[in-house]
Amino acid sequence: MTAAFAAVDWGTSSFRIWLCDEAGSVTAERRSGEGMLSAEPDKFSAILEQHLAEMGAPNNLPVMICGMAGARQGWIEAPYVAVPAALADILAGAVRVPDAARKILIVPGLAQRRADAPDVMRGEETQLAGISSLLASGSRLVCMPGTHSKWVETKDGTVAGFRTWLTGEFFSILSKQSILRHSIGTAPAVIDARNAAFKDACEQALNGHGDIGGALFGIRAAGLLHGLGPEAAAARLSGLLIGSEIASAGHRFDNSGGRIVLVASGAIGDLYAEAFRLAGRAIEQVDAEGAVRAGLVEAARHHGMTKKVQS
Repeated sequence: MTAAFAAVDWGTSSFRIWLCDEAGSVTAERRSGEGMLSAEPDKFSAILEQHLAEMGAPNNLPVMICGMAGARQGWIEAPYVAVPAALADILAGAVRVPDAARKILIVPGLAQRRADAPDVMRGEETQLAGISSLLASGSRLVCMPGTHSKWVETKDGTVAGFRTWLTGEFFSILSKQSILRHSIGTAPAVIDARNAAFKDACEQALNGHGDIGGALFGIRAAGLLHGLGPEAAAARLSGLLIGSEIASAGHRFDNSGGRIVLVASGAIGDLYAEAFRLAGRAIEQVDAEGAVRAGLVEAARHHGMTKKVQS
């Protein structure tokens, strides 16, 4: 099949590219660790063109990009769109890379400019566009786990507001740089959502309404006094952090017990799904990678790169 455009999710530490046909179906893909942190501003073009050449893409193939390539420290800045903002208007605001030999557009991020709750996102707005059919009518609450977990309120296809939790970053810092590193070890084990230590800690955080300050050091103490091993210590830390996030978000957003849209894949998706089950919350889970790719397809359609949308 002939590619109509390339879709790129350019994150802080990762790079993913898909060649897509007129219907938005993937014809080829590549991924690497060449995220924003490893790409100097003058290297973005070379990285992209090398991947396109190795995929056999023609020189005039247009490209749609989302993520940190549009940050101030990225390739070019795609200025934030202020919320409330309709998903279609966000995609329409994609910024063209100047002086590029081919047509290259970068989707803007979102900014919440409230003085009492400032917040920003880049990349997640494209995932939201990818699940626009779920958000088209009524009020919805979306949870998007990651290094910086986003919780988003939407109303009739418009992003009304959002808030960020540093859950993934907290896990990384606490497990690698705090006293807890002695309990967890140098390489934290992959955490299974069925792990009893994870579930117990998650319930503790949920019942404590998100206050885990006094429980974190207990991981270290349990290793010294009760033989808590590295795998269980990592699971306990994860459970405390995720449970705290969900409890805190429950107080922040009035979802009236409605179904939460969980945009997550793999192990992290399993952990959040279990945490929501423990919290007694119903979810509708969507694959995160599929959502961002679908959002890039929708952005490409908005800008005339393709005439059809993947069904």
